[in-house]
Amino acid sequence: MSSEALYVVLVVLVGLERLAEVAVSRRNAAWAFERGGVESGRGHFPVMVVLHVGLLVGCVVEVLVADRPFVPALGWTMLALVLASQVVRWWCIASLGRQWNTRVIVVPGLPLVRSGPYRFLPHPNYLVVVIEGAALPLVHGAWVTAVVFSVANAALLTVRIRAEERALTAAVAA
Repeated sequence: MSSEALYVVLVVLVGLERLAEVAVSRRNAAWAFERGGVESGRGHFPVMVVLHVGLLVGCVVEVLVADRPFVPALGWTMLALVLASQVVRWWCIASLGRQWNTRVIVVPGLPLVRSGPYRFLPHPNYLVVVIEGAALPLVHGAWVTAVVFSVANAALLTVRIRAEERALTAAVAA
């Protein structure tokens, strides 16, 4: 099997992982709304979805159309980062439990989670997204996708983190 085919399989697997996240997120959103959860930052959510789908599509299209090579030293290192990102992402999800969501939904009265990776960073999942957004394309040399996603994601995360911080601060103050 060619390196391109193996890379497409990797990107598809990451896409399937994202679908698993969506399922968890929907279940957690229903749980949160049943307990009075309040959603914030709805405006940026569709942009986030398009950006993340664009990452997956861009990875495949750039590698196949631009004939990007697999460079072993870079590719294997980036694959290790992609795999580590998945581990940390699910550590974040497990640590937040029912409070984890792809959307910004805060249930008033619940304490902030300060366990797991949240002991070390306020937003570890966003660090994972940053690392994975650069690493996944670079597994097979899709450097344009890595740059475009990283720049767009930096702008999105600026909006997203501000919205989340405002929502958490309001919930804690209430």
